[in-house]
Amino acid sequence: MQDHHAPGVSTGGKIKNAPRIETDYARATAIGTLQLTAAESLGLLLGFGISFILTRRLGPELYGLYSVAVAVVLWIELSTHYMFHQATIKFLAEASDWEETASALIQAALVVGIAAAALLAISAPALSVWLKSRELTLYLCLLALDIPLYTVAHGHRSTLIGRGAFGSGALPETVYWLTRFLLVVLLTGLGFSVTGAILAIVGASVVRFFVARLLIHPPLLKQSSLSLRPVLGYALPLFLHGISMRLIARIDLLFVQALSGSAAAAGYYGAAQNLAITPLGTFATSISSPLLATVARLRQAEHGEAAQKMIGRAMHLLLCLLPFAALAAGASMEIVRLAYGGSFLPTAPLFAWLIFGGVALIVLSACGVLFTAAGKPGVMLVLTGPLLPLVMVGHWLLIPRYGAIAAAAVTTIAISMVALVSMLGVCRLWGVRPPLDTALRSSLISAFAYLVAARWHTPGFLLFGKLLAIALAIALALVLLGEFSAEEMALLRSLLRGAGGHKMQRWS
Repeated sequence: MQDHHAPGVSTGGKIKNAPRIETDYARATAIGTLQLTAAESLGLLLGFGISFILTRRLGPELYGLYSVAVAVVLWIELSTHYMFHQATIKFLAEASDWEETASALIQAALVVGIAAAALLAISAPALSVWLKSRELTLYLCLLALDIPLYTVAHGHRSTLIGRGAFGSGALPETVYWLTRFLLVVLLTGLGFSVTGAILAIVGASVVRFFVARLLIHPPLLKQSSLSLRPVLGYALPLFLHGISMRLIARIDLLFVQALSGSAAAAGYYGAAQNLAITPLGTFATSISSPLLATVARLRQAEHGEAAQKMIGRAMHLLLCLLPFAALAAGASMEIVRLAYGGSFLPTAPLFAWLIFGGVALIVLSACGVLFTAAGKPGVMLVLTGPLLPLVMVGHWLLIPRYGAIAAAAVTTIAISMVALVSMLGVCRLWGVRPPLDTALRSSLISAFAYLVAARWHTPGFLLFGKLLAIALAIALALVLLGEFSAEEMALLRSLLRGAGGHKMQRWS
């Protein structure tokens, strides 16, 4: 996998060829995004394969317990990810001594990971009682082993992205998903059930760590003289924001388990999250990470106008994702039937809601990194913090009365509200015009895509042909309505012609 780095950067870190800065950086960011997205796409396909296997081998009730345990640990891991990932990329994009900076940040991430794992192991029995399933104690303790492995491996991955090595940053995740898939097939096939699925996660994380370590190896045990105080100014608000977002996006499953009154409800809801929130939340990182690295680099080099153009283009493209979410929502019954089988059809209306929440997560992730690049990491915490208690009250009041569909609606509406306010805030902060015309056109195309997908029924694997046909129609409609400028179309043609052959210098 070939890396694509920011153009026009000399070995001394200075930027040259100023007239071409915006175009070249847009190309570098687009290629980096494609590389990371390709890796995440493979992970998505393998993740669907894992869900396909586990839903059939475990059944709704055991799969529900597995989903709850994974959701708890994933919330912890992604909160630490929020804490260090953006800060690492920003500081390494601007650092003169990247090895010392990376070493200090990875060591800090390891300490936090170990502490979080210990806290989870201690609190596992109490969590299991609240969630009405004592089996969760063992599952949570086993998954606690994954937390420090996750934090250290992703510290290395963030280091690669911060240095502009987007392609290398994608490789550890590719290896992780391949290993996890193979271990799930092996261990559950041997009869290890939920325990085998969890051990597959831990084993794959061990492999991911060693792959990341081979790609880049800053000192892990060497004491660093770097002061972490400036980093903490970013890490702490990002961590608290990460906790808020993970609770908003994931606590719905726990409330469904505790309040729905149905043993299988959590299984259906977990399956819906695995189709919508989990993959799109993962894509959010592949889209936002190159954006943060590039905008931070442009800001440091005082190329404000180029940064503004890139941010405006990003906001515009994010809104163009809405019709594709509508397509998935309209075909929700067929998607669920193909992915999980007929016994999981109650998952379909949940997925139809949550897919829009997943798109909102992508918008939130992009807006969050743009606030961070501007030196304002606490803005997202201000936006998300007050929303959390409202979401919890909504779940508490509505789930006992309306069931799991209420949880999906509350979660999606909450995330979408924050995404809208965040986008407007980013536009104001960076002096970019809000893309209101794009929002209107995307909404109209979304209504068309939903209706066609819902009324056009296709059996089995013919669903892929239907989804591809409607997706192409969406893309054509966006082009015909003037949604893409001549400059953007030229960039797309450039990427299609030569993405594989363009070699850029590494940031120093």
